[in-house]
Amino acid sequence: MPNSLLTIVARIKAKPGLEQQMQQDLLSLLAPTRAESGCITFDLLKDTNDPTVFVLYENWKDQAALDAHFQQPYVKRVLQAYEETLAEPIEVLSLTKIDPL
Repeated sequence: MPNSLLTIVARIKAKPGLEQQMQQDLLSLLAPTRAESGCITFDLLKDTNDPTVFVLYENWKDQAALDAHFQQPYVKRVLQAYEETLAEPIEVLSLTKIDPL
């Protein structure tokens, strides 16, 4: 049976001076996202060498759960805030686990 678990790693870089605003926006996603039925893991990390870089590490039940996540009003609000705070496009890896046979 194929593994439908979907892992997302998103690297997000804030404009210099807007790190705190970016961090607050990202922190606002944690509790409601973790409460979503398809969310398995949703963690926010910060680069120890660059205070403008944040990483979201996420595990979702499947692609449908991730798609539903992006329809949530709190996600749309943060995505809109990115227009002001992002220094560069978000780098996103969409991954599935490879299990040995």
